[in-house]
Amino acid sequence: MLAIVAFVVALGFGVVAPAIPLFVQDYGVGTTAVGLAISAFAFFRFVSAFAGGSLVERLGERVILTTGLLIVAVTTGLAALASSFPVFLAFRAAGGIGSALFTVASLSLLLRSAPSAQRGRAAATYQGGFILGGIAGPAAGGFLTEVDARLPFLVYSISLLAAGAVAMVLLSRPTRRAADAADEPGGAPAGEPAGEPAGPAPGILAAAFRSRAYLAALAANLAVGWVLFGVRNSLVPLYVTEELGKSAAWAGAGLLAASVAQAVALLRAGRLADTWGRRPALVLGAALATASLLVLVLPPATGLFLLSMATFGLAASLLSSVPAAIVGDVSPARGGRLVAVFQMVADLGAVAGPLVAGWLTDAFSFQVAFAVSAAVVGISLVAALAMPRTPQPIG
Repeated sequence: MLAIVAFVVALGFGVVAPAIPLFVQDYGVGTTAVGLAISAFAFFRFVSAFAGGSLVERLGERVILTTGLLIVAVTTGLAALASSFPVFLAFRAAGGIGSALFTVASLSLLLRSAPSAQRGRAAATYQGGFILGGIAGPAAGGFLTEVDARLPFLVYSISLLAAGAVAMVLLSRPTRRAADAADEPGGAPAGEPAGEPAGPAPGILAAAFRSRAYLAALAANLAVGWVLFGVRNSLVPLYVTEELGKSAAWAGAGLLAASVAQAVALLRAGRLADTWGRRPALVLGAALATASLLVLVLPPATGLFLLSMATFGLAASLLSSVPAAIVGDVSPARGGRLVAVFQMVADLGAVAGPLVAGWLTDAFSFQVAFAVSAAVVGISLVAALAMPRTPQPIG
């Protein structure tokens, strides 16, 4: 059910993405305002994630998950009807808060609901919903934008209301038996409900930052945000047109190769995390990602570019599922803040990655930017090698 909700959310977000620039320009503002409309959502999502984690610990995942979806649904619908750009911007910023609530609550619920032996596959299935929705959304969004620039926002709002109804009805009961929870690290004792936590555990963050497994998960998620959500989308198209001298279609082909490789390998990656072990699976993913970026440091060649993209797609299938499973392994029953920090580092990477890589490209070269990005991913490889083979629960 969480994977279905994730698909609907990602589909709607992809539908809106192509419409935002055209919709904002209708207010008679410049290109900077377009960037502000996109950044406001990301910024408020980042700064509200930790508070969302605290609310999850106090009120439970299902309440916060549904609340987050409803906030994004309402603010998106109102944004479509906004009479001025400042009003539109305010609704977009509020939508970022709702997005943070949904993301933290849904991942926290997933990790607490899935038994340890299946947590990698559960995380992979959940991420698969986001990937498929992200692929299908922009195509539908382009068509709807041609009809009316407001239409994608209204469609997204309605889809989120549907997702909220699914969450409220089908996720209304605990998804694990109390006996199952008692067997899990940090689970509820037998006879107590596994569905909702009683409240936050004191000192949990300090203990988390002493856990090498949790730090490895944070380093990997920072790398995912930096490259997968940041550098890949901002720098790769420019590298293809300016460095390789190819058309934008080749950039699309490279990104498609990465997405297909990630989607095909995702469930296998989750199975590896469950059967082979978290540490070797994370080491493999970080090593492949580092190698894929180092290929781009070599003299430009179209074949090497496509190889790099496909290899990074394979790496991303591991890096998007294994770290989440590790967080689930080490988190106690009341670990909403641990999930929030985990999500925040990915958002931080997605914001900082394009800025740093863009500056390095302007000041030096594409190769230097890719080398620094490889170093960021390399940190996650070092952290993975340093973590214990079997992550221990915190607290």
